[in-house]
Amino acid sequence: MFKFPKFAWPNMQFASMASQSAMLALESQQVIALRLARLAAGGVDAPREIALMVSEKMEAAQQSGQMMLSAGMSGRNDLDAGKIVQMYRKKVRANRRRLSR
Repeated sequence: MFKFPKFAWPNMQFASMASQSAMLALESQQVIALRLARLAAGGVDAPREIALMVSEKMEAAQQSGQMMLSAGMSGRNDLDAGKIVQMYRKKVRANRRRLSR
């Protein structure tokens, strides 16, 4: 009976993070397209959307930095890159829902 080789990644964490990162990239492209369409349409929503986009990016960067800093200062080792990617994906999905309406 043929046995499949074992993966070198413990618990497939690397593969999971890679797939989550790929999904983040795809979902981000959808949000970029929706935002560009909204900005191209102009109107009163365009300046508000630009301001919201910038503030959301700064907030997400601050939140990820805070997550890493608090984990490092408390000595926890349960924070990995996958949790940061999950946080960004949650924000991107919320934007996609909001812009799709």
